Amino acid sequence: MTNTETTPDVRTGKEILRIAVRRNRSAMAGGTLLMGSYQAAETAVPILLGAIVEFALRGGQLSSLGLALLGLGLVMATVSYSWRFGMRILQKANTTEAHRWRVAVADRGLQPVARDVELKSGEVLTVATEDADQTADIIEVVPLLIASLVSITIAGVVLAVISVPLGVTVFAGTAAILTVLSFMSRRIGASTQVQQAKVARAGAKVSDLIAGLRPLHGFGGSYQAFQAYRRVSDEARKQSVVVARVNGVYAGTALALNSLLAAAVTLWAGWLTFDGQISIGQLVTAVGLAQFLIEPLKLFSEMPKYVMIARASADRMALVLAAPPRMTPGVEEPGPDGGLEVEAVRHGSLRGVSFSVQPGELVAVAAYQPQAAADLAAVLSVDVPPATYSGVVRVGERELARLTVDSVRKHLLVNPAHHEVFAGTLRDNVDPSGTSTLVDEAVNAAMLTDVVALHAEGLDYAVRDRGANLSGGQRQRLSLARALAADPEILVLHDPTTAVDAVTELLIARNVASLRRGRTTVVITSSPALLDVADRVVVLDGGLVTSQGTHRELLGRDAEYQLAVAR
Repeated sequence: MTNTETTPDVRTGKEILRIAVRRNRSAMAGGTLLMGSYQAAETAVPILLGAIVEFALRGGQLSSLGLALLGLGLVMATVSYSWRFGMRILQKANTTEAHRWRVAVADRGLQPVARDVELKSGEVLTVATEDADQTADIIEVVPLLIASLVSITIAGVVLAVISVPLGVTVFAGTAAILTVLSFMSRRIGASTQVQQAKVARAGAKVSDLIAGLRPLHGFGGSYQAFQAYRRVSDEARKQSVVVARVNGVYAGTALALNSLLAAAVTLWAGWLTFDGQISIGQLVTAVGLAQFLIEPLKLFSEMPKYVMIARASADRMALVLAAPPRMTPGVEEPGPDGGLEVEAVRHGSLRGVSFSVQPGELVAVAAYQPQAAADLAAVLSVDVPPATYSGVVRVGERELARLTVDSVRKHLLVNPAHHEVFAGTLRDNVDPSGTSTLVDEAVNAAMLTDVVALHAEGLDYAVRDRGANLSGGQRQRLSLARALAADPEILVLHDPTTAVDAVTELLIARNVASLRRGRTTVVITSSPALLDVADRVVVLDGGLVTSQGTHRELLGRDAEYQLAVAR
């Protein structure tokens, strides 16, 4: 599946529905034909029964009766097989289309420099699952709507042949029912959209709670966090009750109106028979069609509701897929030297930071203020679009803003301080792409060997969601191993050893320097061990570069530096 298929350029929910219908038109046409055949065959059953009764009452031949029964058997076979294969086609298309939109939302959410979505990760997850499924339901809704219309039309025409008022009653009653229900379906769509938003917010809240469970336990905030989630969840529950109530009223109204129409046709046909205007066989046909009409009328009357739900879900997907771009990636590639240059960058607490890293050099940035370190890491990782700050960042002598997304990912990797860990195995976390040739070296350099040796499975040891079965230090070392295994031309590490002991930190510092020898590396840190192995230390104070030199040179001449980094 190509990227253009998974991330179509859409702006509204209507466009999403049109795209879904357009690329499934063949499946929908086949499904409509088969489901129309199913409804037509079902409509033919009461017609044939009425003809058989009429034939028997008039004393027809037994052979002719046998042919009529054979025809009824063929009609029933058509009912069975057309339904089976029609629904198979439609459900396969529905499932495939839902998958496409799930991938589209996930693909857009994974674009770090391309889109800015005003939704939390938990909400995006809901959009990529529930909303994608409900949007794809339009693939089934339209064919079923047409098929139901076919059966209602056939029934109305046959009844009109028996008696014109009966046919007029069916068509007029259907129009009246749909008029009433169309107004009600709008309320359902609006209520469903609110419900989906509140459920998504509840999902986002519980996602945040799970991510912060350890610190919440640490300062005793678990109960307050639970109460906050309970309030959000209760809002979602109340809205779900509103939607269920509206749906219940809608379904009850539809059933009552459909039953009323069927009863009116049945009573009218009975009166016409009593008055001698139609025969007994025609009465059987009319009564059978009246009873049969309840099901297609029910299906037909429910379609506006499903259309509105699909539209509401498509509108929510459009929030992600049509979000305005944070920045427009460039078209250039970095130069071959692999150096990094930061020139007069002003962002957040940074007040004109300038320094350069030569190809193959290991440079440590000692930021006295943690916020300055975080702001610098955000700029280098392109988490902050270049257009929103002044100054220039160059990779391989090319401005970062002019580089393609793929080239930035290939040449520059910023390993964040929050060290994300994913469900899977240790190996999956160290080498997610399965292509690294430095897995063992990265594991050794990050001092992750004790974690591997602790379990019989080794690197195949299963890691729980968010690394719940690992300690903070183990998660940090696992994240560091992943960054080292990626072996980018330029690697930026932000506080990679804050959760390990001093001895392990010293070993990691030496290992990183050895493994990254000849590769450009920047370490944003206050760790003496990492500062000591760096070729050069850049001191960042008050948002400016105030000093540069080796760690030992700075210790000898700069009392403020000595006070800031000495432990």
